[in-house]
Amino acid sequence: MNTPEKYRQKLMTRLAELDSRLHQIEADLDEPHSKDWEESAVEREGEEVLEKLGQTGQEEIARIRAALRRIREGSYGNCVRCGEAIALERLDTLPDTPLCRDCAAAI
Repeated sequence: MNTPEKYRQKLMTRLAELDSRLHQIEADLDEPHSKDWEESAVEREGEEVLEKLGQTGQEEIARIRAALRRIREGSYGNCVRCGEAIALERLDTLPDTPLCRDCAAAI
């Protein structure tokens, strides 16, 4: 399997996982609240955590979609800042990364 296809499959798998997780978060947030004040306060704290998880998931989805776009355009694996090749080890760890190690460290 060529390298871009390998990463495309990893990114698509992760995208499906995030989609499932975000749907579950939405369902949890739509559940009715308890009428008990203390329970309602605890539920609100839980909702804040879920909202943050949802926001983080949406940010990751945006990065994955950008990486998939780079694969389609043929620029995947090259740093969007300096144009140098991104190390395969870095792509294995962060397949949605747009930056090489040096450019990421400089931000």
